[in-house]
Amino acid sequence: MTPTRCGLAATALGLLVFVGGALAIGQPTCVAFKSAPSTFPIVNNHRAAPILLSPDEWPGVQRAASDFASDIEQVTGVKPALRNVTSLSSQATSSFGANAIIVGTLGKSALVDEIVNRTKLDVSSIQGKWEAFMAKEVANPLPGIKSAYVILGSDKRGTIFALYDHSEQFGVSPWYWWADVPTTKHNDVFVKSSGCAHGSPTVQYRAIFLNDEQPALQNWAMEKFTNGTGAALTGSPFNHFFYTKLFELILRLKGNHLWPAQWSSAFGVDDAQNQALADWYGIVMGTSHEEPMMRSIPVEWNLFGKGAWDYSSNAQAIYDFWVEGAKRALPYENMWTVGMRGNGDLPLESEGNNIELLEKVVSDQRQILMNVSNSTDVTRFPQVWTLYKEVEGYYDDGLRVPDDITLMWTDDNWGNVRRNPLPSERNRTGGAGVYYHVDYVGDPRDYKWITSSQIEKTFEQMSLAVARDAVKIWVLNVGDMKPYEMHTEWFLTLAWDASRWTPQNYPSFVTQWAQREFDLSARDADTVAALIHNVTRHNMRRKPELLDSTTYSLVNYREADNVVAELQSMVAVSTQLYNRLPSDAKAAFFQLVHHPILATNTLTRMWIAAGQNNLRASQARLSANDLANEVESLFTQDAALEKDYHSLLDGKWDHMMDQTHVMYYYWQQPMTNTMPMITKVQPSKQALAGAMRIVPEGSMGAWPGDNQNNCAQGYGCGNPALTIDPFVPTGNRFVDVGAGGPTPFTFTVTSNAEWVKISPSMGSISPSNPEQRVFLSVDWSKVSGAQTASITFTAKPQNQSQMSVPIALTANHTTVPSGFKGFVEGDGGVSIEAAHASRNTTVQGITWIELPGHGRTLSAVTPWPRGGDELNFTAGTGPSIEYDFFLFNTKNQGGNVTVTALVSPSLNTLGDDRPLGLAFQIDDGAPKTNYFVPKSVPGQVPAPWNGNDGWVANSIISVPVVLPVQPGAHTLKVWMIEPTVVLQKIVIDTGGVRSSYLGPPESIRV
Repeated sequence: MTPTRCGLAATALGLLVFVGGALAIGQPTCVAFKSAPSTFPIVNNHRAAPILLSPDEWPGVQRAASDFASDIEQVTGVKPALRNVTSLSSQATSSFGANAIIVGTLGKSALVDEIVNRTKLDVSSIQGKWEAFMAKEVANPLPGIKSAYVILGSDKRGTIFALYDHSEQFGVSPWYWWADVPTTKHNDVFVKSSGCAHGSPTVQYRAIFLNDEQPALQNWAMEKFTNGTGAALTGSPFNHFFYTKLFELILRLKGNHLWPAQWSSAFGVDDAQNQALADWYGIVMGTSHEEPMMRSIPVEWNLFGKGAWDYSSNAQAIYDFWVEGAKRALPYENMWTVGMRGNGDLPLESEGNNIELLEKVVSDQRQILMNVSNSTDVTRFPQVWTLYKEVEGYYDDGLRVPDDITLMWTDDNWGNVRRNPLPSERNRTGGAGVYYHVDYVGDPRDYKWITSSQIEKTFEQMSLAVARDAVKIWVLNVGDMKPYEMHTEWFLTLAWDASRWTPQNYPSFVTQWAQREFDLSARDADTVAALIHNVTRHNMRRKPELLDSTTYSLVNYREADNVVAELQSMVAVSTQLYNRLPSDAKAAFFQLVHHPILATNTLTRMWIAAGQNNLRASQARLSANDLANEVESLFTQDAALEKDYHSLLDGKWDHMMDQTHVMYYYWQQPMTNTMPMITKVQPSKQALAGAMRIVPEGSMGAWPGDNQNNCAQGYGCGNPALTIDPFVPTGNRFVDVGAGGPTPFTFTVTSNAEWVKISPSMGSISPSNPEQRVFLSVDWSKVSGAQTASITFTAKPQNQSQMSVPIALTANHTTVPSGFKGFVEGDGGVSIEAAHASRNTTVQGITWIELPGHGRTLSAVTPWPRGGDELNFTAGTGPSIEYDFFLFNTKNQGGNVTVTALVSPSLNTLGDDRPLGLAFQIDDGAPKTNYFVPKSVPGQVPAPWNGNDGWVANSIISVPVVLPVQPGAHTLKVWMIEPTVVLQKIVIDTGGVRSSYLGPPESIRV
C-alpha cells in the first residue's frame, strides 16, 4: 500500500511543519512516513511498536490508548499490541522488544513516574499544568527496552489529547465517524525523536452545546440509537450509545466540556450511564445557562418539581430539587451553572426585586455545594454564571456574584458579543468566558438549517475575547452539530491555541482542513477553501431562513443576476471536484462541502426566480411562466437534496436534514416547507400594447404601454431612457427584449449615433425563446461631453404590424486628470471596499488592518491590536485609514455628499458609556463623528438590531454622514474613535446611488 496524502509546501506562517507529508491543523507536526535520522518507528516493515500503559492509569487514558492503537491499524493495517505493564523487571519488559510506545499521566501512572525518575527526563514544561503534554524518544527507559517513544500528559486530558493529536497527524480525521472522512493510508509511520508538545490551552473549558435538537438530531438519534421508544421518562434518544460517540469527537477536537441536549432530554435521567461515562471518558459536564445545579430545565422540573419555578414563592421546593441534582453530579467532574432564569429559557416571572432574589439564589446554590460535599471551600467547585439577555441587565444594574464564579458573557445569538470584561473586571479569580452561537431559535428568525456563519467573523469576535481575558470557558451553541462540523472544529481549535492564529493566517485553517479531510493537492485544497468561504459568506449575508423574493435587487446593479452567477459557479466547481474524488471520500465531501453549496444554490435561486417571476408578470412578459416553472422545479430539487443527504451510506444520516427552511411566516420555524408565491400570465393572450416588451436596465417598468413603474403617473409615460459614463463598473447597459404573448417576432436594434455599440443588434423571440438581453456600450473615443443617442427596437411580429420602441441613451464622457490615482465616481457615486485604502496611519501602536474574507463582499478592516489599555480617541487624533477619490458631481450639485460606512454588526462591548463610533473627514475639513450603536435597556439590544430589516437580519450597519465637498480630487479619512469597529465598505452618494442589498459594486480605480 502507498501513501495517499499529498504533500504541501510548508507555509511561511509557521503553522505547518511537514515531515514526509504529515499535516496537522494549526500545530507543528512530529510525524513522518519515511525513515530518517532522529525518527522513531511507530510502524515499520509491517511491525508495530507495542503500546504500554500502567494499570493505575486513568480509565479515560486507557480507553483513548485503545483508540490510538485502532487508529494506527486503520492507517497502516498493523495493530500494535496494547499492554498494561504491572512489573518493571527486565523479564517483564523485554518481551515487548527493543522499542515501545509508553503512554502515561504524570503523578498517576507508576510506569511513567518510574521512567522520569530513572532517566531524569525533564518534564518541567508540563508539570502541574492544565491539559499539557509532551512526547519524545527516551533511551533505555525500562529494563530490556532500548528505546521508547514516551507520551506524557500533565493530567488525564493532557495525555488523551497527546494521543489524539498523534492520531490526527498519522491520518485519522476527528470526523472519521461523524462525517465519514476516510483515513489516510500509509505503509510506515515514524515520529521525530524530539516529539510533539503543547502547553496549557488558551481557554480552560472548551465546550459545545447541543440545542434546538428537534427535528433533525433528535429524529436521527431516535432511529440510530434506540429501539424507537427512547428514555422511559422523557422519550429522549440521547442515551450513552449516542453520547459516547460525541464524547470521543469532542476529545479528538481537543474540547473538554459539554452542555447536553436539553429541550426533550435530561442528561442525568435519560440514561443512568450518561454521567458516569462522561467522567470516564474525561468530559467535564455542565448544563446550559438556564439550567442550574446540573439539572435539566424545563424537563426535570416538569417531571420532579413541585409548584411554580419561582424562587420568590417556592424556594424550598426548588432548593430541594437542586440538592438532588448536586448529589447526583457530585462524584463527577463538572462546571456548575449557577443563577436562575424562568422555566423554558425565559426571564424570571418573579415579582419584586430580581437582583436581591438572584443574590439569594446564588448564595443558596453555593451552600448546597458545601452541604452535599461536606466542605467549607465552595471555590473548589468550578461555577459559571451566564449573563444571557436580561441576566446581563441585572449585572449592569448592580448584581454581583462572588469573585470565584466565572462570568460568561454572551453574544446576541447572531455571533456579535454583547459585552466583554472591562479592564477593571479582568482580575477576578473566576475569570470570564463567552457563550457563542452558530445556531439559534428566536427573533428575528430561527437559523438552524445549514451552515451560515463565517469563521472570519468568529475569529474577529473570539480573538477579542482572548485580548480581553475572557478565556476561562467558551461554549459554542451548535444546534444539531451537523452541518456545522467545520465551524465547530474552528471554534475549538481557536480555543485550544489562539496564539497560533492571526489576521494574516486564519484563512489557512480551511485550506489545511480541506487537505486533511479529502487528501487533496494544495491547489484543490485552496479551491475547497474558496468554496467554503463563498458559501458561508453568502449565507452570512442573510441567513437562508430570512431570504425572500426581493432580498437581492432584481433591477439595480445586476445584483440578483450576479448572486445567481456566483452560486452556479460554486456548484460547477464543487461538482467537478466531487466527481474527481475517490469513492470513499465522496460521502464526506457531500456532507461537508457539496451539499451546503447545492442546497444554498437551490434555495437562493428559488427565491430570486420567484421575485423575477412576479416582476416579469407585472411587466406582461411571457417569460414569467418559465420562471414559475423554474421555482416549482427548484422546490422539488430542494426536497430531492434532502433525500440525497438522508440516503447517504444506506441512510446513516437519515433525518439530519429534516429541518424546515422555506417560507417563514414569523420568527419560528414553519411546520412544513412552502413554495414561494408565484404567478403566471395567460400564454395564449397577447399583451394589450403588442407582441414585444422592452425593459431597460434598472427599471421595474416595461414599454410600450402603461405600467406603474414607467413614471410617477403610471400612464401616458414617455419613452425609456438610460445613462452611462466611462466609470460604470460593468462598462455597459442592457435592454431586455421579451415576448408579450404567443406571437413570435424578429427584432432589430439600431442607433442614430455611430458611437453606440449594440450586441446583438438583431434576434428572434418566441414562446420557446421568450426573451433576449441586448447590451449597449460606448466607443468613448467618439464622445465628448454629454451626448444623447436614440436607439430603436423594432419588432416584426408574425401576421401583425411592425412596432418599435425608442430608448434615449445619454453618454457622459467624464475624465480625470492625468496623474490622479484613486477611485472615480461612476454611475452616481463612489463605492470602495474598505481594504483598498490609499494609506494608513499608526497611533500609539494601533493601526487599521485587513480581516481577509470577513463580511458581505470582500473583506473588512479594523483597528489592531485590541485589548490592553482599550485606547479610544477623539475625532482626528487616532489612527486613520484614507481613500483617494474623484468626483464629478455632488448631491443636486449642492456641495454635499452622503458618505455611508457599511460596518459589521457589533455592540458596545466595553459598555454603553463607550459607544462604537467612527469619524469621517474629507481633505482638511472638520471631522464628523457618528456614534452608531445607541444605548439600550440593560439586558436588551439596541432598537435598530431588531426586525427583518434590522442590523443582524441584514448583517450590516449603515453609518451615514453628510459632508461638504466640491467636484474634484479628494481624500476621505476614516478615524478610529473606539476599538473593535469593523469596516467593510464605503459608499459616497453623489445623487445616483440606488437601492440594493449589498450596495453598489466597487468603483473603478485608476
